[in-house]
Amino acid sequence: MTSTRRRRRRLPNVRRLPFALLPLVVAPLVLGACERSKDAAPAAAQKEEESQDPASSAPPGADAMRGDGEAPSALEPEAAAPVEMDEAKPSGRRERKREIEGGLGSGAQRGAGIGEPSGYGGLAAPSRRDKGAMAQRAKPAPPADDAEDASTAIAPMFDGAGRPTNMFFRHYGVNPTVDTAELRQSTFSIDVDTASYTMARSYLSRGMLPDEAAIRVEELVNAFDYGYAPPTEGPFTVHAEAAPSRNRRGYHVLHVGVQGKEVAKAERKPAHLAFVIDVSGSMDQENRLGLVQRSLRLLVAELDERDTVGIVTYGSQARVALPAMRADKKAEILAVIDGLKIEGATNAEAGLRLGYQLAGQQFRSDHVNRVILCSDGVANVGRTGPDSLVSHIIKESKRGITLSAVGFGMGNYNDTMMEQLANKGEGNYHYVDQLSEARRVFVEDLTGTLQVIAKDVKVQVDFDPTVVQRYRLIGYENRALKTQDFDDDRVDAGEIGAGHSVTAIYEVRLAANAPADRALGKVRLRYKAPTGGRSALLEKPLAARIVRGDRADLSGPTKLSLGVAQFAEKLRGSYWARNLSYADILESLQALPPSLRQRKDVAELIGLVRKASDIDQRGDTFAAKYGPVAQMDFDRVPVLQ
Repeated sequence: MTSTRRRRRRLPNVRRLPFALLPLVVAPLVLGACERSKDAAPAAAQKEEESQDPASSAPPGADAMRGDGEAPSALEPEAAAPVEMDEAKPSGRRERKREIEGGLGSGAQRGAGIGEPSGYGGLAAPSRRDKGAMAQRAKPAPPADDAEDASTAIAPMFDGAGRPTNMFFRHYGVNPTVDTAELRQSTFSIDVDTASYTMARSYLSRGMLPDEAAIRVEELVNAFDYGYAPPTEGPFTVHAEAAPSRNRRGYHVLHVGVQGKEVAKAERKPAHLAFVIDVSGSMDQENRLGLVQRSLRLLVAELDERDTVGIVTYGSQARVALPAMRADKKAEILAVIDGLKIEGATNAEAGLRLGYQLAGQQFRSDHVNRVILCSDGVANVGRTGPDSLVSHIIKESKRGITLSAVGFGMGNYNDTMMEQLANKGEGNYHYVDQLSEARRVFVEDLTGTLQVIAKDVKVQVDFDPTVVQRYRLIGYENRALKTQDFDDDRVDAGEIGAGHSVTAIYEVRLAANAPADRALGKVRLRYKAPTGGRSALLEKPLAARIVRGDRADLSGPTKLSLGVAQFAEKLRGSYWARNLSYADILESLQALPPSLRQRKDVAELIGLVRKASDIDQRGDTFAAKYGPVAQMDFDRVPVLQ
């Protein structure tokens, strides 16, 4: 997604440990983070604690729609009052602003290699629970000689209690509350991935609470449809709504939604797809390869004579299983898919390189060119170091060949690698836990999955300090950008597909003496055409009229987004969910309009909240340091280190 600061070093070959190998090759710095988390100096431990410090977190936010369940109204351009700024700020404030930006803008998207600690103001270190678990999972094997080790041993998928083992996640911390007098702009890259939601669903369906590090709030929120009205012209509409927060006294929740233009199925661009399929030994577990085959059958059925399909498989070695051919030759394509067999160890490096080579043979700049990786993220890539693969993925994405990562399997699974590969490949990341999810991704949302309507999409919410005193963005911790990155076209950001939407939720403290008709600020979008070039700017005011006097006045879809965000905060153990119970979340979801509450995906969500309530035995991990919930300070401003 964004440019990486690469550390050139020779990586010795390692023995095959399914839960750690690909991070060693593609994301070795994740492992470094895990080891450092185990042996970190007191200063590093202090930074970790800040990731859940009440001074550096906040609760979920809201969105923008009518109470009857209709889609929220779009923000219209209107004359917003000019935002006053003190141009004569003392030098100390300027230094403080740079300090905050340095923390907020150095997430995994800024100058960090795949899996490298982000230095997010000290907030992106793994959580305490995460540190211990990841240090146990991620110890690298002793360095081996330069020759490859063809070992195919597979680590156990589940422990004695039936909990999945060797699950590789990364905790990006929890965003801080920011004083607008010090930093008025909140800037981040868009993210339309939904893998975190399906991962949480997979855990809960098995009767287990998901790892806190597996929860990325924005991916749960963006897994749901809020019925935004699509644009009649231009690529985007912007929607917003706000109301008092349920669980953070003195604050409002602000929901901001961006809806991309829709493209009819018949108008979809021709797609040239290269399936890169992991057929190594780990894919034999839980019939992972079988689910891959059934999923790809669904996808192939949706393609037509405009499209081409090629298949690369990789086990110990990579090979072309099917040269690119027209997608209407379905019998030949399906015969190859159905005939896939498990074979040996894993060489993801070779598989991806060969996949890009195959995609390049059919490349057309005015068509969709996509590599689709189907894997569990477990790999042994031999002797090739990480930087060469990452740089190759970035180079191909700039050329116009993007990468989608589709994950399969529970136990021996590397979520960190799969997410970051998709980020670097300017594609999307999905986790398929059941065939219905594959149908959603490859059938119901095929055009949005494949066809990009805008690239390098950045969002900047510029708050008026005279109206908004403080804010916290809930989620997007690993998508943070510096303020100056917004206008810098050299800085990469996320892509958005046809018909896709992006939702962000804030906690904001409004000034008591602010004029009632003054805008809260502005929402800015900067984006490029799918083929690149110079970026365009879209700007909408956050008019005062979007603020509701009571939560009951919010639209149904906005209430849904708040319930999802609260659930995500609860699952990831956020400080700001301490005074929020599962019963509270259920109450808000069950109060949704019937048209929403009875929707299949919302009914499923309600069921998952009930399961989490039954399973979650965690106590209040913050009480010892910060006192009981009754003493929570809802207005504490963080000191970023």
